[in-house]
Amino acid sequence: MTQERAKRVPAGVIASVIIGVLAAGGTGTWWAFRSAQIPNSQQAITTPNAPSTNPSVQPGINQTAQVYWLRDTGTQLEVVPTAFTINSSEPNVVLQTAFEQLLAGPTNNSVSSTIPQGTKLRSVRVQNDGVHVDLSSEFTSGGGSASMTGRLAQVVYTATTIEPNAQVWIDVEGQKLEYLGGEGIMLNQPLTRQSVKENFQL
Repeated sequence: MTQERAKRVPAGVIASVIIGVLAAGGTGTWWAFRSAQIPNSQQAITTPNAPSTNPSVQPGINQTAQVYWLRDTGTQLEVVPTAFTINSSEPNVVLQTAFEQLLAGPTNNSVSSTIPQGTKLRSVRVQNDGVHVDLSSEFTSGGGSASMTGRLAQVVYTATTIEPNAQVWIDVEGQKLEYLGGEGIMLNQPLTRQSVKENFQL
C-alpha cells in the first residue's frame, strides 16, 4: 500500500511539468523564429544600392589611353600614339596621367617631342564644353613654327585620347592662350583634332 502511494504522482505536479515543458518549447520556438528572421531584416537594411553603370565613376577598372609624340618622316612630322594602361576610368585621372607622361618626354628614340623641357601641368579637367588644359609658361618658349604646331598637336591629341572628337581649351598660367610663340601663331579656341589638321601644317 505504501509502495503504491510512493509511485503515485499528484496530478497537479504532472500538469506543472507539462506546462513548463510547453513553455520552454514555446520559448525555444520563438527564439528560433526570431533567429531566422533577424538576418533577413538586417540584409534588407544593409544591402547597398546597385552600383552605377556609368563607367567613368567605377573604381578599379583598367582604362587604355594614349600619349602622342612626333615622328619625322623625312618630309614632315606626323603625330604617333603610345598606349598606356591606368587602373582608373575616371576621366580627369586618366588625362592627368597622360599629360604627366607627355611632359616627361618620350623614352623611345624613334619619336620626339617639341614641348619644351620644364613645362608643367597646372591642371586638366573635363567639363561640359570640352577638355581644359592649363600649362606653365615654359610651353610657349623657344622654337619656330614647326615646333609650335608640333607641340600644339601633341597637346590636343593627348587631351582627346578618351574622346577623339572632344573640344580642347588651352590655358597658360591660367590665361587663355591666344597666340603661340614669337611668330604669333593665332589660336582660334576651342581646338579639335580636325581643326589642327586643317589649320596647322606639321
